[in-house]
Amino acid sequence: MTHDGMAEWETAVLEGGPVDGVVIRLANRPGVVQVTHPCAVEGPASEMHIAALYVYRRDLRVKEEPLRYGFDPASP
Repeated sequence: MTHDGMAEWETAVLEGGPVDGVVIRLANRPGVVQVTHPCAVEGPASEMHIAALYVYRRDLRVKEEPLRYGFDPASP
């Protein structure tokens, strides 16, 4: 947070997994970033919206921009 209570935006790079190398902007240095990707749905559930979920965890050793988030292969 900045002195005026507003969140400060920072740059981070996602490493590994399906979005390796993607650069994002985020606030408050979250420990985990979730990435979703829509899945095609067929049959009776075709009205449903289903997405694959990927988890990236912050590398706590990186203290300055760009922050680093590594792919968690144990993502559900």
